[in-house]
Amino acid sequence: MFQKLEDVEKRFDELTQKISDPEVISRTSEWQKLMKEHSELTPIIEKYREYKKVNKDYEEAKQMLEDKELKELAEIEMLEAKEKLPKIEEELKILLIPKDPDDDKNVICEIRAGAGGEEAALFAGTLFRMYTMYAERKHWKLEVVNENETELGGYKEITFMISGKGAYSRLKFESGAHRVQRVPDTESSGRIHTSAATVAVLPEVEDVEIELNPADIKMEVYRASGAGGQHVNKTSSAVRLIHVPTGIVAECQTERSQTQNREYAMKLLKSRLYEIKLKEQNDEITQARRSQVGSGDRSEKIRTYNYPQGRITDHRIGLSIYQMEDFLNGNLDEMIDALTAADRAEKLKGE
Repeated sequence: MFQKLEDVEKRFDELTQKISDPEVISRTSEWQKLMKEHSELTPIIEKYREYKKVNKDYEEAKQMLEDKELKELAEIEMLEAKEKLPKIEEELKILLIPKDPDDDKNVICEIRAGAGGEEAALFAGTLFRMYTMYAERKHWKLEVVNENETELGGYKEITFMISGKGAYSRLKFESGAHRVQRVPDTESSGRIHTSAATVAVLPEVEDVEIELNPADIKMEVYRASGAGGQHVNKTSSAVRLIHVPTGIVAECQTERSQTQNREYAMKLLKSRLYEIKLKEQNDEITQARRSQVGSGDRSEKIRTYNYPQGRITDHRIGLSIYQMEDFLNGNLDEMIDALTAADRAEKLKGE
C-alpha cells in the first residue's frame, strides 16, 4: 500500500506543476482533465501526509524516551500517535479503493409495476414519490421523461431523470425488485397483499461513451396520451426510438416539442445500452470480487416494505429500519449509507 501511495504522491506533485504551467492552462480541455485528476488525488495525499507526520511524531517521541526529564511527555506523545496511526491507515485504504467512474453522473431512473396488478402500480407511485422527496432533500432536479399512469393514480411504468452532484453514487444501489406487503385500499376484507415493482438506476452517459450508428435507430412518432387513453395533445409529439440491433426501445412523451422528446429518448436509449455494456463487464468479474450489495439486476429482490410491521428490510445487508413513514418521505440516507459501507467493505476484502 505504501509503495502505491508514494507513486500517487509523485503523480500529485507532477500534476501540481502542470496545472500551474501557463502553456497547459492555455489548452483548456487538457487543463480541465488534469485539474479533475488533481482534485481526486488531493484527499488521498492530504491523508497520506497526515500519516507521515504522525509517524514522524511517533519516531521523535521514541527518541525522547532516553531523556529522563522528557520521558513522561514522550510516552504521552507516543501513545497518542500509536492510537492515531491505525485509524489513518484504515482511512487511507478506503481512499485508495478505485472510484466508480459513474459516481458523479446524473441518473435516469425507471420504475415498473410488477406482480400485483393495480396495487403494484400504486406501489410504483409510492416509490416515485419517495425518490422525488429524496431528490428534493438533496436539492437535485427531477424531470419526468415518460409515464404510463393508471386510473387510480399509480404507474404501470415511469421514467425520470435526476440531475445533481453525486446522484448516481447515492442511488445506484436502488436497482432491483422492491416488494411491498400491505392491505390495499381496494381490499375490503383487510387481507395483506404482496406485490412488487422494479427499479433501474442508469447513469446518464456522454456521447463519447456510447457510439450509435444513426442507421441502427428507427424513430416512430405518436400522440402523447394520459390515463384512460385521453390525448394530452393533438399533434404527434411523442417519440419512440428503437435500436434495431438489440431491439431496445426508449420513449418520451412529456415534452410538447417532438425535438425535446427525441433528445430525452436518445439519452434514455444510450443509458440503456450503457447498462448492457456495464453488465457484460461486471459478468467478467469473479464471484469473490462481486459486491455484497448485489449486481443491480432488476430481477434481484433487494428490499421489502412491510406496512403492518412498519418495517423496511434490505435483504442484501440484512438491515431493517422501523421508520416507514419517514423513509417513504424520502429520508433514505441511513439505508444508502449502510449499503455504501457494505460495498466498500467488500471491495476492501478484494484488495
